[in-house]
Amino acid sequence: MNSSSTPTARFVSTGTLPGPEEIRSLVEAAYENFREEAGGKLADYIPALAEADPSAFGICVANTRGHAFMVGEAAEIFSIQSVSKPFVFALVCEALGAAEAATRLGVDATGLPFNSIMAMELRTDGTSNPLVNAGAIAATSLIPGFGADDRWHHVRQGLSRFAGRELACDEHVYESEAANNQRNAGLAHLLRGHGRLYCDPDEAVEVYTRQCALLVSARDLALMGATLAGGGVHPLTGEQVVSAATCQRVLAVMATAGLYERSGSWLYDVGLPGKSGVSGGILTIAPGKGAVATFSPPLDAAGNSVRGQLVMRFLSERLGLNLFISAPAAHL
Repeated sequence: MNSSSTPTARFVSTGTLPGPEEIRSLVEAAYENFREEAGGKLADYIPALAEADPSAFGICVANTRGHAFMVGEAAEIFSIQSVSKPFVFALVCEALGAAEAATRLGVDATGLPFNSIMAMELRTDGTSNPLVNAGAIAATSLIPGFGADDRWHHVRQGLSRFAGRELACDEHVYESEAANNQRNAGLAHLLRGHGRLYCDPDEAVEVYTRQCALLVSARDLALMGATLAGGGVHPLTGEQVVSAATCQRVLAVMATAGLYERSGSWLYDVGLPGKSGVSGGILTIAPGKGAVATFSPPLDAAGNSVRGQLVMRFLSERLGLNLFISAPAAHL
């Protein structure tokens, strides 16, 4: 076998989520346990996000067969923000191949905040990973297209296929972010200086900002996550959105970098690939089983939903999701 090729997996994640009544009971318990949590603050550095209701709180669990269990404001729409990043990375992997995508973008965790300039400057090759802002802007620049409109069309259609429905852009959020986007613009120009941006910097930032303003609900995110959990097949539409090999690579980066500088603590406590966004969404994926999405706008200092993290610490072991839990082997 060519050493650069990806072997066909002989063994994959197995098992299923618990039965519907147990899932419903646990999701409702998580909601009741944390609905009064008052920690965190809104992302007020983006004026439109500072308008969010801090009491909004929803949870959705979806399995790879498309069964969804919702509580609270799980159907309320909000801008996807950084939870878009793994899905755009998946589209890039499909377009270029996972190896080329990793070479151009990097896949190592930075251990620094999501908008860090230092994280990029510390690496001699100018890469980071596609789940922090610099790497995500670079990923967007790799989406096929001729000009901003064409590239944006490919991004929106790709994420809509993950969601199983047509996603719309919140123009109010887009305009608010675009008016306060100087740091991302700076990152894009630095990327170009390192040879790590693959289209015009202003075009890349425009499309990236629009992708972050796509409107989703926790239910949408759970189904998008269940698509990655189920080998790239959307659980309701049955469409093969991306390949199983792409899902494997995306989930690996989510596990190591999805919650920025808190990613190590997240993996230690929750044991699952995850991704957060500054509008209050967190998506958590159990390979082979399904996904959990939460929506709660108040954030911690790293930009991660406070209630969302509490929910996942509660649900991970109770739903049998943590990838690192094992039982003692029986010895005959």
